[in-house]
This record gives sequence, structure tokens and C-alpha cells, in this order.
Amino acid sequence: MRLLEQLNFENERAVVRVDFNVPLNENLQVTDKTRIQAAKPTIEYILSQGGSCVLLSHLGRPEGRDPKLSLAHIVSEVSAVLGVTVHFCDQVVGAEAVAKASALQAGEVLLMENLRYHKEETKGDEDFAQQLAELGTVYVNDAFGTAHRAHASTTIMAKHFPDKKCFGSLLAKEVNAIDKVMKDGESPILAILGGAKVSSKITIIESLLDKVDHLIIGGGMVYTFTQAQGGIVGNSICEPDYCDYALELLEKAKAKGVQIHLPVDVVAGDDFSNTAHQKVFPSNAIPEGWEGLDAGPKSSEIFRELVLQCKTILWNGPLGVFEFPNFATGTISIGEAIGEATQSGAFSLVGGGDSVAAVKQLGLASKMSYISTGGGAMLESLEGKTLPGIAALNA
Repeated sequence: MRLLEQLNFENERAVVRVDFNVPLNENLQVTDKTRIQAAKPTIEYILSQGGSCVLLSHLGRPEGRDPKLSLAHIVSEVSAVLGVTVHFCDQVVGAEAVAKASALQAGEVLLMENLRYHKEETKGDEDFAQQLAELGTVYVNDAFGTAHRAHASTTIMAKHFPDKKCFGSLLAKEVNAIDKVMKDGESPILAILGGAKVSSKITIIESLLDKVDHLIIGGGMVYTFTQAQGGIVGNSICEPDYCDYALELLEKAKAKGVQIHLPVDVVAGDDFSNTAHQKVFPSNAIPEGWEGLDAGPKSSEIFRELVLQCKTILWNGPLGVFEFPNFATGTISIGEAIGEATQSGAFSLVGGGDSVAAVKQLGLASKMSYISTGGGAMLESLEGKTLPGIAALNA
């Protein structure tokens, strides 16, 4: 892994692929600047070494030049976070783009327009990648959130900088955090997986069975496993077609010495809403007309004790319907337990949009060892896949 510190940026113009795909409100103002702040150390380092930065990012999924998805809307926020005046170019490639980039002086920053205004970006077009490469003299990828896409700016353009390309500090941290769980984790290693469907997490579960000592399963996946073992799940979300597979996973885990932990009780609602009536049932005896929406109090206590025994903890997905405050207790409980374990010396990695949202809302972010900025990229890493954006930097 070639790091920032291994390149000399003096008088170099670094093209930095950042992930500024940030949420905007109806007034087109940034509502969460986490991703901008995450890129700050890389940009600051390059500037401090006497270089300049050309920033490339996408925003949303525009169809053509959608003015609502212009990166012009975030220039003031990027300037405020970086503490320098950020110039803007409403083009991505072409004569004007090259001219503006070439005019940069040491210490200056230029943000280019939305990459996805050009369909060639997501297609990984070779010519488009070559034009992007003309914007700078060094290539830095700091966009973990898009590292699983073989797009022009995340993967293809790296080949135009055979000896002058490197990982940004954020990308390096993300890779190291995942390695700390998947390769170098201190036992006992625990993974906590939430999510609605077993079918969407099969490859992750398979991969994790070779790495972890314990696996807590939460969210809607619980009820497929429960039904597979003969339990009654009422109106809970369930994938009957995957019951046989759930039993296979339980057998595989047993053969590998991995303990799978399912809730022993659940908080159920008589409707899928925050205002539904609540009752606690054994997880394998949910009557008709009720659906499991959260881990129950006994489960939360069992999970908490397990979390506190572990040295390495991966959390991906809430334990219930976290967006309903009345069914968020199980998720809150596990989040607080992970924070407590981390304070006692465990390494904790949180990833996936809902888990990240949970720790932020609960004010637990500072208690976690690392919070990933990339949902899909992290999931593919956990599946054991080599991400094309990372492979391109190592080529």
C-alpha cells in the first residue's frame, strides 16, 4: 500500500478522488459534512507539502446536467471545512478544465463539477479517464465509498500514473480497519449483523464464518432462522425459500466452532409503525397478527454480556426497526455495549448506513474505534472481494 507520505507533493498537482456525495436539503445546503471532514487530512497534507489539489467527486445519480446535483452547491461548505478558498470549475474535462487546473498555485484547491454529469464516468470509459488524468501530475484516491466501482475516476485513471499514485489517508484507514477485523483481529472476535433479508447477507455470513468466534444475527433475518428451526414468527418478515439455507449456515458455523446468537425474545408490534401496540414474546412463539420489530429485553442483556467479553467487534446493521423510536431499544443497547467494550480496550468497527446513523443519533460515535464511510464498499470487503479502486492503486 503506497501511502501519501511516500510521495513528494512539492510543486505537484494532485488529482484527488474524494467522496463528496453528501446529503442536501431542499435549499441545496449540505446537511451532513462528515464525508468532507473525512477528506480533510489528505488535502491538508498535500497542501502542507507544497502541492495543489484538484478534487473529483460525484453527487447523486444525475440524468445529464441536473442543476440540483451540481457540486457548486457544496463549494462554500468545502471551503469552510478546509479553511481555504476553494475554486470551482463547472466542467470536468476539456480545455477549460485543464486550463483552470494548470493555473493552480501551490496551496490552492480546485473542485470540479459532478463527474456523473458524464455517463462515461460510470462506464469506466478509457478516453474519459485519460482526459481526467490530464488535470494533474499525481493521482490520490481517498474515496472508499466508491472503491467497489470500476469507474473512470476511481479505477481506470490510476493506470495513467504508474509511479505517482497512492492511497489517501481516509482510504488507508478504511482498509486497515477492515483488515483489523478480517485478518488481524484479536479473539474473541464478534460480528453483529442486522438487516431485513438473509438473501442479501449470504456471502458476508459465509465469509465471516472463517474469521469470527461469535455472530449475533438481528433485524428481519432473525425470523427466517427462527422459522427454519420450527419456530412460529407470526406476521414477521421472513424468507421461507431461505429456511433450508439458514439451517445449512447454522451447521457450517457449528462445524467451524462459531457460535451464532439469535434473540431469545423480541418486541413485537401489531402493525408496522412506531405507534403500534407492543408486546414481548419468545422469539419462536410470535402469534398471528404480531410482527417482531426489535430484540427483546432478555436478548439485549445476553448480547450485552457477550459484547463485553469480546476484543474485536464488527457492527453492520441495527437489531430492529431503528427508524421507529419505540422499537429502537435493542439497537441502542447493543450500541452502548459496544461503546463500553471499546472504552475497555476492544477494537470496534461500525459500517453500513443504518448502524452509522444509529451511533451518530445516540451520540456514541466518539466511543467507537472506527466508523466506516463506505456502505457498499465495506460490505464487498467483508465478502472477501478485492475492490477495483484498491487493486488499481496496488497495480
